[in-house]
Amino acid sequence: MADKQHKFVLDESEMPTHWYNVTADFPTPPPPPLHPGTHEPVGPDDLAPLFPIELILQEVSSERYVEIPEAVRDVYKQWRPSPLYRAHEWEKKLGTTARIYYKYEGVSPAGSHKVNTSVPQVYYNSLHGVRRLTTETGAGQWGTALSYACALFGIECEVWQVGISYDTKPQRRTLIEVFGGQVHRSPSRMTQAGLQFPEDHTGSLGIAISEAVEVAAGAEDTKYSLGSVLNHVLLHQTIIGEEALLQLAKAGEDKVDMVIGCAGGGSNFAGLAFPFLRGKLAGDSDPRIIAVEPTSCPTLTKGEYRYDFGDTVGMTPLLKMYTLGHDFVPSPIHAGGLRYHGMAPLVSHAVHEGWVEASAIDQHECFSAALEFARTEGFVPAPESSHALAQARREALAATESGTEPVIVVGLSGHGLLELNAYAEFMTDHLADDTFSAEAAADALAHTPQI
Repeated sequence: MADKQHKFVLDESEMPTHWYNVTADFPTPPPPPLHPGTHEPVGPDDLAPLFPIELILQEVSSERYVEIPEAVRDVYKQWRPSPLYRAHEWEKKLGTTARIYYKYEGVSPAGSHKVNTSVPQVYYNSLHGVRRLTTETGAGQWGTALSYACALFGIECEVWQVGISYDTKPQRRTLIEVFGGQVHRSPSRMTQAGLQFPEDHTGSLGIAISEAVEVAAGAEDTKYSLGSVLNHVLLHQTIIGEEALLQLAKAGEDKVDMVIGCAGGGSNFAGLAFPFLRGKLAGDSDPRIIAVEPTSCPTLTKGEYRYDFGDTVGMTPLLKMYTLGHDFVPSPIHAGGLRYHGMAPLVSHAVHEGWVEASAIDQHECFSAALEFARTEGFVPAPESSHALAQARREALAATESGTEPVIVVGLSGHGLLELNAYAEFMTDHLADDTFSAEAAADALAHTPQI
């Protein structure tokens, strides 16, 4: 049909002016973070060495909506509102009766959703004269996003990149450096946390977090910035779902049956899903909301819901979340952004309460779906996003079998143009199998605090 519409866009004037805080609508409040020493709920003073007061207040806020500062909205307009696409060609390839939409965040300067939170985090830090921000990064998307935001506001950026990603994704490292960030391989020889591991260790997000937190806590002019997991990070990402709701209305959809996103630390997934969860919690709608993770790091599907450290060494507050144990090291799959031992407390709470489902898929099926998607829709997905696409393909094919016509919304959180080596491995049958050691996870869980 010549008149079918492929993308649904919003004018800059239609961009949402507030982030959505799902905490305000949970029937039962999520458990608070605890001090690692006293096991008492943390207060603002406990977080002050790492974060500016604005982010601390957002972390504990119970307000339903938080206004996006005008300076942040102005930067957002460089790429926001991001487009929502109807996957007509992929639907045709699948022969599905489902209607599939994907919200594409790869249009941002850094190529992913991560800039939605790096910009406000750096902005708030700039109000207090912070000179430097430290952080970790897995695949490199968060490090890229933070270095870009730091360049905008004149703040130095120092990044600890997970060792296996540092070694296998040199272009990601270069992109961080293009934006002015300084990159270290983690574990490094620069911190006490890093020195606890062999220099050639493949690393993990937990180790990299420990290193970045150690450096930030030891310098007066330095703060720490996190790309996922914490409440304020998830809050900033909800502009994704808020825009998607407005765009779906433009597409003539008054009901969504499934919302699907990949889940590593949880921010990308929550950014798309939480605005849809709002309607579900209010009883106005009832979509299935599905978080998809790798089989090699199945936090939600095989982890335990308990208090654990957010980092490997044990420097962070204790978070109630699904975890595989803070010293669990996943196998080095290409979806580096999904290799985290825990899941965001708010996402974990939603899964534990039954509002959100969880699924785990191996990277072979994910790359198969991603390749099919690229050859029909024209966008090369990031390996992380391929997990959401694989689940969407499962659901679309199941709809055809059952004769239903569901509306499926998928989060495409970044592009894969710097991950072509991963696609090459898949297309030449050299992609390694995902491995998960239940014994290693059990051992790691045995080391988590007993609370």
